[in-house]
Amino acid sequence: MLAQWAHNWWAVTLRGVVAIIFGLIAIVAPIPTLEVLVLFVGAYMLVDGVFAIIAAFRHRAGHDRWWVLLLEGLLGVVAGIATFFLPLLTTLVLLYVIAFWAIVTGILEIAAAIRLRKDIQGEWMLALGGAVSVILGVLLLLFPTAGVLAVAWMIGWYAILFGLMLFILGLRLRKHSMALA
Repeated sequence: MLAQWAHNWWAVTLRGVVAIIFGLIAIVAPIPTLEVLVLFVGAYMLVDGVFAIIAAFRHRAGHDRWWVLLLEGLLGVVAGIATFFLPLLTTLVLLYVIAFWAIVTGILEIAAAIRLRKDIQGEWMLALGGAVSVILGVLLLLFPTAGVLAVAWMIGWYAILFGLMLFILGLRLRKHSMALA
């Protein structure tokens, strides 16, 4: 397996370079980056929905619940089309889902910490984590634009770090490739 990886060291290195470039673009131009990502998600939902509809009709004979797959497909098509026509709204809806999820899970973590305070030590860490989740959710609701930018920047930094690791791996594989030759 090492020989295969070493033989293709250049592909690993190139993947790293592309990831680094993407990460830098995401950090420098976060809004266009998110717009493109949202459009890719919309395209995926649309294509997935079409395939689900096709599968539903192909398997309706002999399956009682074929309509569930049809419904899933129709929802995917509608969501995909909505994403193309309303990409900013789609981005904001996703951000609000994340915000409400953070608030609800944070409250539940705080409640669990209160219940566990007699049974375990260190329950305050769970409560603190819950408080941080609630604060994040509230901040996302109060400052959605900043939240969207933060998501793009996190994706950018992830891509840069991942790209650097691939780049370094590619260079190390190159050494192995030269040793195997």
